[in-house]
Amino acid sequence: MSFPPPPASLRLAVSFLTVVPVRPREARVAALGAAAAWFPLVGGVLGAVAGGVDYVLAPSLGPTVAAILAVGALVAVTGGLHQDGLADCADGLGARGDRERRLAIMRDSSIGTFGALALILWLMLIVSAVAGLDRADALRALVVAAGAGRWAALVHARTATPARPDGLGAGFRVGDWGLALGSGSAVVIAGVLVGPIHGLVVLGLAAAVGLVISVWSRRTVGGRTGDTLGASVALTEVAVLVTLLGVGLR
Repeated sequence: MSFPPPPASLRLAVSFLTVVPVRPREARVAALGAAAAWFPLVGGVLGAVAGGVDYVLAPSLGPTVAAILAVGALVAVTGGLHQDGLADCADGLGARGDRERRLAIMRDSSIGTFGALALILWLMLIVSAVAGLDRADALRALVVAAGAGRWAALVHARTATPARPDGLGAGFRVGDWGLALGSGSAVVIAGVLVGPIHGLVVLGLAAAVGLVISVWSRRTVGGRTGDTLGASVALTEVAVLVTLLGVGLR
């Protein structure tokens, strides 16, 4: 795969992962694989935005309200992209029927019972984890979690074939260089901000989430889709934050 110049691939990553109105020259879904190397870095910036909200507001509003607003900022700046994928995957998981029925349900824009429950559980866990951390630690943890979440999507993309010949799942093809550079930035982010031991735990957890979703998606819907990629990000974020709270990053 030929890579566009770094500024173009970075703009493409930002335009896809956020609601920031940048206009990359190459905006086709098929070009997203070239932007994969930037995903963890862009994720880290998104985590910094959410962490900054929590850091600034926690002293005056308290940890719980600040955490809610921080998570709200994270969802808003991404346009709810990954939460939508999580909800669709949950609805597909709870559906009865064959692969085609599950894919049809996941494509449906409405949210069912399983999707709503998944979103509620995700929100409760991530808010509780952020609120349980000191505001300085919450800032670090959010940067690491958001970066690791986007890296987990790269792992998932490399370990599951597309479920359909069209759509985001088919277009998001991560090459060797994209995976290597994205992995390098994820390692640096985690190692610098939470230390080598916690960093290894974070990256191992992110890889595990990506691989588990790959196994699940291959068995239930035939491979990766845009929804499974989004779910890998959302699930990794909450798993990393809960783990960092549990291991003593306070």
